[in-house]
Amino acid sequence: MNTYNVIGIMSGTSLDGLDICYTTFQFKPKNNTWSYHIIAADTIELGENLKNKLKTSTESSALDLAFLNNDLGDFIGSSINEFIGKHNINISEINFIASHGHTIFHQPEKQLTVQIGNGANISALTKLPVICDFRTSDVALKGQGAPLVPIGDQHLFAEYDYCINLGGIANISFKEENNRIAYDICPVNIVLNKLAEILGKGYDENGDFARSGNFNAELLDKLNNASFYKLKTAKSLGIESITKDFFPLIDSASISEQDKLNTFVEHIALQISNCIKQTGKTILFTGGGTFNQFLLERIAANTQNEIITPSKQLIEFKEALIFGFLGVLRWKQEANCLKSVTAAKHNNIGGCIYQSF
Repeated sequence: MNTYNVIGIMSGTSLDGLDICYTTFQFKPKNNTWSYHIIAADTIELGENLKNKLKTSTESSALDLAFLNNDLGDFIGSSINEFIGKHNINISEINFIASHGHTIFHQPEKQLTVQIGNGANISALTKLPVICDFRTSDVALKGQGAPLVPIGDQHLFAEYDYCINLGGIANISFKEENNRIAYDICPVNIVLNKLAEILGKGYDENGDFARSGNFNAELLDKLNNASFYKLKTAKSLGIESITKDFFPLIDSASISEQDKLNTFVEHIALQISNCIKQTGKTILFTGGGTFNQFLLERIAANTQNEIITPSKQLIEFKEALIFGFLGVLRWKQEANCLKSVTAAKHNNIGGCIYQSF
């Protein structure tokens, strides 16, 4: 079997919605390559009640978190059914659903990573096989369990020298000496959105708040000296470490929210430029932060490389697309998590399969 029709699901840490991406993946044995075609894609709003529960989930009791796991699974399953109906998709043509889930805890140094959104509930509602829980096998093998998208970059976006996703957290992927290298760079929308919310908006549209602010050298210096940046690759960020190491620095600065946004944008741009030592290379940017024009301007000002922004669809749905591809590799029982990225003991096959019918 060389063609797979897959619904990929992504719920990111920035809480900007549930991404649903229906894609056909085709393997070409003659030259050992993969291609993809996005058939339909939507972002579904989480709703204030669910969004607030996810925001405070790290403080929930074990029982409440178990209920939230089911609630999110039901929401994902119902959203997929509506998506299938809206786009007149023939359900018999769908091979399976691949769902990232929503990350609640990520402490790989303690062999802990938790993504909720019960796959059994999704399968029961959609009557389709569901692959989920992609990270835990890698963490059990002493890996970071993140980032997971690099194997998709390797097979689907190899024409670019670097792939950078600007989501709740920025991550980078590139080829080095025939190995795929990737790691989390720094927080992005987790911080920018929270500061924008203080100013009455869900996010800083086009980076207008940040553009109106003034740069603060003292805060920038403190941010650049965060303990995370002293780690070697492979490394990954979780909301716990962002809450512990970044927000106190930002909150303690006696400057306006606009100045904090301006300074944090500069921080992101500098950390990204630190990761790219070469010049004249192509960098593919995707993720919600790519729509922040001020952020892209500051990144461009700090690196001498070609910044590529693809179609709006690919910017928004690349991660959901790649989780669909991770599902394909899991279905084929092929490695979908690379030790060169996560520092696990070996390449591994991540993902649990639920089939509730």
